Amino acid sequence: MDHLPINDIAMLVSSINFLLRDGEFVNLDDICSHFSQEPEAIVALLASGGYEYSVEQNRVI
Repeated sequence: MDHLPINDIAMLVSSINFLLRDGEFVNLDDICSHFSQEPEAIVALLASGGYEYSVEQNRVI
């Protein structure tokens, strides 16, 4: 994957959870750093679709 699908919330959720589940990245901050995205912007995008990143579960719920 060469970029995060920020124009499609469902795909963004799926992509983030996939990258975390497969152990490619440690957490959301790590993903954002790799893809040159601001964590706050990604969290806001997720929230606009009714999702949130759970630090405890290390996944988007």
